[in-house]
Amino acid sequence: MAKVTRQMVENTGINVDELVELLVKNAAAELTTFYYYTILRVNLIGLQGEGVKEIAETARIEDRNHFEALVPRIYELDGKLPQDMKVFHDMSACPPANLPKDPTDVQGILTVLVNAERCAVKGYTHICNLTAGKDHRTYDLCLAILNEEIEHECWFSEFLGEGPSGHFLRRGETSPFVSKFLR
Repeated sequence: MAKVTRQMVENTGINVDELVELLVKNAAAELTTFYYYTILRVNLIGLQGEGVKEIAETARIEDRNHFEALVPRIYELDGKLPQDMKVFHDMSACPPANLPKDPTDVQGILTVLVNAERCAVKGYTHICNLTAGKDHRTYDLCLAILNEEIEHECWFSEFLGEGPSGHFLRRGETSPFVSKFLR
């Protein structure tokens, strides 16, 4: 734990315990989403599903990266992850991205994917608003994650026919915004 780090954030007026709780809940959302996206991706089969599989895989890997990037900041602020994985799962900031009842329903899977991304966008926007101009490191980290979550939402919403977003699938690179936190 970095005592001066926590003290500097507290001195800005941020309730650090509340911030750590938000970070832990979002870390739980990232790790559980990684798990659920694995199941969703496996079920993206057939002509329609194969077209979505690569994008779902990119979002899945980036969500794991988001988890990995959040953990050091949680501990820097004197937080910790729960010892019990079930407790961690249940405290997730977002609901489980469960496979639809019909596992062959690609539109249903896309709806689950886009809703998960929309929840993440809301969560990271909230943390950015809370830390802007006060906790520069947490803000920078959450802004980087937010940028990737917005791209994920755009990719899935295009497949749902909600309109063009102007975003393109990244080739060969994952987590372009978050990668600096993974070094």
